[in-house]
Amino acid sequence: MSTPPDGAEPQDDVPRGNVALTSLRIPDFSFFIVSRFCSITGETLLSAAVAWQVFELSGSAFQLGLIGLVRFLPHLAFSLVGGVVADSYDRKRVIMLARVVPFVCGAALAWTTGEEMATLPLIYGLVFATAVASAFQMPASSALLPTLVPRSVFPGAVTVSSTVISLARVTGPAFAGLVIAAQNIATAYLVQVALIATSIATLTFVRGRSATQTGRSGMSLAAVREGIAFVRRKRVVLGAMTLDMFAVIFGGATALLPIYANDILQVGPRGYGLLTSSLEIGAVLTSAVLIALPPIQRMGRALIIAVAVYGLATIAFGVSRSFPLSVLAYIVVGMADQVSVVTRQTLIQLSTPDELRGRVSSVNMVFIGASNHLGAVEAGFVAALTSATFAVVSGGIACLSVLGVVAAKIPELRRHRY
Repeated sequence: MSTPPDGAEPQDDVPRGNVALTSLRIPDFSFFIVSRFCSITGETLLSAAVAWQVFELSGSAFQLGLIGLVRFLPHLAFSLVGGVVADSYDRKRVIMLARVVPFVCGAALAWTTGEEMATLPLIYGLVFATAVASAFQMPASSALLPTLVPRSVFPGAVTVSSTVISLARVTGPAFAGLVIAAQNIATAYLVQVALIATSIATLTFVRGRSATQTGRSGMSLAAVREGIAFVRRKRVVLGAMTLDMFAVIFGGATALLPIYANDILQVGPRGYGLLTSSLEIGAVLTSAVLIALPPIQRMGRALIIAVAVYGLATIAFGVSRSFPLSVLAYIVVGMADQVSVVTRQTLIQLSTPDELRGRVSSVNMVFIGASNHLGAVEAGFVAALTSATFAVVSGGIACLSVLGVVAAKIPELRRHRY
């Protein structure tokens, strides 16, 4: 496939057929997803290791919830700026520079943990730094992806990318649990450092196009407002972001998995690794089906059904006292979440012009950051006041309530088609 002139998106000069497999024949895209796999494996390994270490040091659900708050604040403060950066500078270079931060922080955690110098304030400070870098990396990555493949195969590329991300999220926590059990937490951090280094090296093979070549606006407050205004105008995009944010804020149980593994299910670090990975196992299974099938046409309806299943499976996980049943319930949570991710990302990216993709992606990152990190805060704080079971089950019920409100208030979302 020839490189498009002036930084434009690739045109539909690639054979159709199975769009997911077709996207894998594009070298830029293939290198991009390999790099993304290594990066996200490292990130999720780091997150799992940090959660385990914080719980080991503190034994506190409140401290686990605080990790989510530390991660959320940088997303809230810097994601919109990160979107403008992604629309103003070379997106590949932004990604590479942002990944240097988790490389350095992982090395610092490995050294301080090995020397028994790690403290909760130090861990929180390094987690904060990686979250700042993520606020710049994530909009650039999301905005770069649509420029690497033709529009005709983009839904397939999203499915493949989501599959790779799910595999990475399975691999990272599983590695964390296995390495911590076999060696120690410091060794897990060293594995993360190696993965981030590999992701940076692999990304050099992607032929990035400078954002300034595509007529994008420079750094300004007006540029930030332009991205926000676009999301407000596009009710389908706003509805998809809102539904994901509030559903995951209330329905997320990830922050409480150390408590479930240690105290409720009593399965130790190996069980913790499997439990943490089970959500992504479900996502990978669903991705295999989505790759084999044509793109989802009725995206809005699929998104709403997926969120409903997500809420119900979360409730089942919350009440379970059987480890196999808990793993199964969390696999179903992952299956529903994967359908939600694919439909939401395809909807948002194909509804957004390229010159705005960084900024719209950054708004989406604020929503995602709010859902993931505030969800951890909400779960941790509610569990501290009541119990882990109450926090998870009540969150699943609240997720279903939010779904009903959004579906009723934004009928365009229910009717949206690809």
